[in-house]
Amino acid sequence: MNPFSLAGKHIVISGASSGIGRQCAISCAAMGAKLSLLGRNLERLNQTLNSLEGAGHRLYQIDLSIDQDVKTAVEKIVADNGRIHGLLNVAGVSTTLPLKSVSEKKMDEFFRANVFSAYSLAREVCRMGHFSQNGGSIVFFSSVMGSFGETGKSLYAMTKGALQSGARSLACELAPKQIRVNTISPGAIITPINEHLAHISDSVKRKELEDMHLLGLGKTEDVANACIYLLSDASRWVTGINLFVDGGYSVK
Repeated sequence: MNPFSLAGKHIVISGASSGIGRQCAISCAAMGAKLSLLGRNLERLNQTLNSLEGAGHRLYQIDLSIDQDVKTAVEKIVADNGRIHGLLNVAGVSTTLPLKSVSEKKMDEFFRANVFSAYSLAREVCRMGHFSQNGGSIVFFSSVMGSFGETGKSLYAMTKGALQSGARSLACELAPKQIRVNTISPGAIITPINEHLAHISDSVKRKELEDMHLLGLGKTEDVANACIYLLSDASRWVTGINLFVDGGYSVK
């Protein structure tokens, strides 16, 4: 028996159209899970779907910032695929902005994308009849910036810190239903989107970033593997934690 297997589990993944979300989908499918993939870009969702092992996976084009759309989507997901055993809240946005450049509109945009949408999706998944009667796992995606400071990251860090705080209380609230709630905090991860950005593509800036991580920069697979642990029965006695997957960033 493999405690890390996801065979027989129905996992919902938001932000599955690219980057870490796509790799989480690929890795979870390889471990036997049946997946419901959420994202805004239908073409990229199909690219993810076509990369998956196994059968029975479905995709759902959705704007997670619209509450009614989230409610309708979750109802359809359960009708199509059965009750849910796990949720990966990967979808979110990132930025580097000094305090003077943070507008009220920008604050609303980031809290809506990183906090409100994830909380709304978790709420709908946990409604009566939606989650497995045997419990399961919810994982929120935070960041090392939710725990450690860096210039220009105050807005982003606030949203990620909020997820950590909220998840701890949700872990207490949902424990009687055997639903575990944790956050995962990646460090700097190389993705197809960010590998062309200045802080990665410029050799000097990349070296500075690498030096912040004892084990160098991470790959999307590193985060996906940690998610498999938190979704699987191997972590059946783990709830309310924030798991750093950061190559040693938090140690320094």
